[in-house]
Amino acid sequence: MSRVCVVTGGSRGIGLAVAEDLSAAGHRVVLAARDAGALRAAADRLPGPSLAVPVDLTLPGDVDALFTRVEEEWGPAEVLVAAAGAGAAAPLERTTDEIWEAQLAVNLTAPFRCLRRALPPMRAAGWGRIVVIASVAAKVGQPYVSAYSAAKHGVLGLVRASAAELAGTGVTVNAVCPGYVDTPMTDATVAAIVERTGRTEEQARAVLAGMQPIGRLIRPAEVAAVVRLLLEQESLNGQGITVDGGGVQS
Repeated sequence: MSRVCVVTGGSRGIGLAVAEDLSAAGHRVVLAARDAGALRAAADRLPGPSLAVPVDLTLPGDVDALFTRVEEEWGPAEVLVAAAGAGAAAPLERTTDEIWEAQLAVNLTAPFRCLRRALPPMRAAGWGRIVVIASVAAKVGQPYVSAYSAAKHGVLGLVRASAAELAGTGVTVNAVCPGYVDTPMTDATVAAIVERTGRTEEQARAVLAGMQPIGRLIRPAEVAAVVRLLLEQESLNGQGITVDGGGVQS
């Protein structure tokens, strides 16, 4: 059955890989991100029907506008994949209020608002799937990313509490927790390592690849495959599925 799927952060990286996978599986896909040009280019890559909606999900009004637009054009969202996110690195004592608040806004508050807005029609229909792209940083602490890790731990808590509340309604809520994925976000991490340490780009990338026991970065398509599994299985609920080649085991 074809579903109406909203993918935030859908213009690149994991979000784009998820959108491509869902579209190839026959679903209608809504792409949401800030960059209108990148969204159009992403939508052109999808094999099936797509809708590109430029939004800033850190603005409460934009969250409502996104789902209202979807409802007006295609009907209520049946699947929400909250893949929009951003990272920031700084030693704890140099983590400013601005860094802290920005990380919470994009990685925790925005998914919360999307979930809250998408939920009522799903509950009324007796079916819905919500997947948040979290991170291994939702499960383990890592140096220099206190704000990012706190936000990701928080969003995993949101997923677990929501799943417990919605169990038996036909709506499931899960998280996928990747390690370092071969995406533009990791490219930015590589650049920061180069600037901070003087390593070459190749050396910095090798360090990140080595943090996965399989010795390489995770592929976006591997994350997308787990997302699609979560859409298919009602018995998977309240989970934070780690995709990092075996580094964080639970």
